[in-house]
This record gives sequence, C-alpha cells and structure tokens, in this order.
Amino acid sequence: MKVLFTGIQPTGLLHIGNYFGAIRNWVELQYKYKSFISVVDLHAITIEYDPREMEDNVFELALGLFACGIDLEKTTLFVQSEVTGHADLTWIFNTVTPLGELERMTQFKDKAKQHRKNVNIGLLDYPVLQAADILIYKGEIVPVGEDQVQHVEFTREVARRFNARFGDTFPECQAELTATPRVMGIDGQSKMSKSKGNFIAVLESREEIWKKLAPAPTDPARVKRSDPGTPEKCNIYFYHQLVTPEPELSEYIAHGCRTAGIGCLDCKRKLLDNLMKVLDPIQERYSDLAARKGEVRDVLEANAETCREVAGRTMLEVKEKMGLRPVWKV
Repeated sequence: MKVLFTGIQPTGLLHIGNYFGAIRNWVELQYKYKSFISVVDLHAITIEYDPREMEDNVFELALGLFACGIDLEKTTLFVQSEVTGHADLTWIFNTVTPLGELERMTQFKDKAKQHRKNVNIGLLDYPVLQAADILIYKGEIVPVGEDQVQHVEFTREVARRFNARFGDTFPECQAELTATPRVMGIDGQSKMSKSKGNFIAVLESREEIWKKLAPAPTDPARVKRSDPGTPEKCNIYFYHQLVTPEPELSEYIAHGCRTAGIGCLDCKRKLLDNLMKVLDPIQERYSDLAARKGEVRDVLEANAETCREVAGRTMLEVKEKMGLRPVWKV
C-alpha cells in the first residue's frame, strides 16, 4: 500500500468545515492507503497561542478525529512534537531550500498579513516543516484542498533537490484533491473558521446548531416566502449538498426553492435533520471515547513510538547519504 500523510492543527474544536472538507475524505482513504495523520502542534506554535490550552486542544482533537471515523487500529494518528525527526529533517531540508521560494509562498504572505506583530521564521519555514512531515514517512499521497496544492508541489521540489544532491532517497508525493470544495461559514462570506466565529462545531447540540442556522443568510432574492430563488446562490443549499441525499435534494430542496414551494426556514429545518443524521453518531462515539481517555492516550503513545521508529530509519538513511554518520557505525 502507498503511504498517505496528512496533518491538522489543534484548534480546540472540529467544525463541519473540517469534517466535510477533509476528515470525511481521510476516513475513506485510510482503507486504501497506509495512513499517517498528525496533530501538527509544531505548526500551531508559529502564531500566538495560549500554552495552558495546547495540551487539552491536542487531545481533544485526537478524540474528535477518532470519533469522526479515524480507525484506532488501522490509522497511525499521532502528535507531531512527540517525534523529534520532524524538526531534525526540517533543518536538513532548510539547507537545500532557496530563501526566495519560501518568500513566494502564498500562505506565508497571507499569514504575514494576519500576524503583522509576529512574523517569525517559523511562519516562513512552515512549508519546509510540512515537507519534512510528509517525507520522513516517505509519504506518496497527500490529501489536500486546492489551496494546499502549492505546498505539495513545494514538497516535491524539496525531494528532487535532496535526491539530486545526495542520491535517491525520497518519493515525489502526489496531491489527492478532496472532492469537496472549501466549506463556507454560516455567514456565507468566508471559509468556515473558529477564529471568525462563523462555524458549526461537530459536537454542538441540535439546539445550538439551530440557533446558528435560523438567522443564517440565504438567497437574497427570496425577500418573501413567495419569492422564487436560485438554490445555487444559497449557502444553505451548499450545506444540503453535503448531507441531503437524492432525490430529496433535487426534487424537494432545489425544486422547492426555485418554485417558492418551501420557505427558507423549512429548508433550514430539513438541513438540520439531515445534518444531525451525520453528527449524532459522531457525538455518540465521542462520548464513548471520552469515557475511555486512558485507552486513547495509550493508542497515541504507541503510535508515536511507531512513528519514532519509522522516522529514525529515515534520518539514519539521510545522515549516511549526507556524510553525517559514517557507514561503519551502522
């Protein structure tokens, strides 16, 4: 099986943008590839954060990922900072990475604008750490959205440079695009994000979600219930496409919107019903796992040990090829 690597930052909660935009895809792919999924806490510290919350955020994310369907036995889910090889390989990759390439990365430009008071080397070096994350496991498949394709191509360039200079070592990984486009926030204005407050959390109750859905904007053409609308212009309809099966989606939701056969609140209530059919099982699994936190921690520790062994073999190979560890010492 080919090796898949992906990572997610510990933000303290999972929202439906995370789930439908990425995690649901990882759950399907874990049966196709040998999967490594990392809670990338080293990436998270490149912006200001509260150290008192980090440990809990990391563990809560791990619980959430398992609850969403990441298999405790099949997939190697681990915490990035517990495997020192990630930072070690980043430094080595720094020596084959031109500064100009990092300065041109779109994410660095965006992050630098968002965090003007904390434009640190970590923000600039973020893509190199990502490359190390993937390549230390000889990752071949990286599931990403379109906004992350540039980073996968950067990782391929890093692998090419290292291989050309020191000998064939790393594969040139491939991006596997998720079928779901980016999930917009309930405001319909920007990507769903905890920092923007426009999210629906995976673990929120039905009542809490309805408080957010009820006032959420819809097709602006539907001023009155009797006004026909265009579902493709409505963010609520996009959410329906994630959870509402055919023929209900086309024959009731889309047709009802176009003909003013249903009102926007009716449409939102049906969305809530279908969304909870997805979220209820996740919330039940989360409650079960939360009652067995010791077992989950044991799984994470065992996975970290597995990753340390894999990363150690890669670093030994890298150092030998770079002349940092004489062959006779192996």
